[in-house]
Amino acid sequence: MAIEKVKDYLKQFNKVEDILELEKSTATVQLAAIALGTEEARIAKSLSFYDGDGAMVIVVAGDAKVDNKKFKNEFNFKPRMLTPEDTISFTGHEIGGVCPFALPENVKVYLDNSMKRFTTMFPACGSSNSAIELTLDELEKISKSSKWVDVCKGWE
Repeated sequence: MAIEKVKDYLKQFNKVEDILELEKSTATVQLAAIALGTEEARIAKSLSFYDGDGAMVIVVAGDAKVDNKKFKNEFNFKPRMLTPEDTISFTGHEIGGVCPFALPENVKVYLDNSMKRFTTMFPACGSSNSAIELTLDELEKISKSSKWVDVCKGWE
């Protein structure tokens, strides 16, 4: 199960105890916000895209949407989200639990500027009923993010 891989991964950062495993689903931004008692914008969505022959994950604020033009300007190709089957095979996580942790080495992680207006965010932890609250610095370090990007709209 992906959450077990995430727990093993988070041990190196002493964050296993901070994982929230909830009775309610966190599979969507709306459900996660309700389960965590926070606003939707503070849910860190991990969106997975094709990146040549591989995949990439971009973590964005819950109220942000990917802007195709900004994405293409940043990465020099059009955004194409992974299919549910490819999401599992490329990231090891199922939709609803995709997170920037415990990913294969070849999957790059990017963090979107839409999250910078908050002190902490809530990304998933590999299952559809898990989350963890992290500061932006922790999220950057723990996700081993390649860099911050500006590829979203709708949150300004």
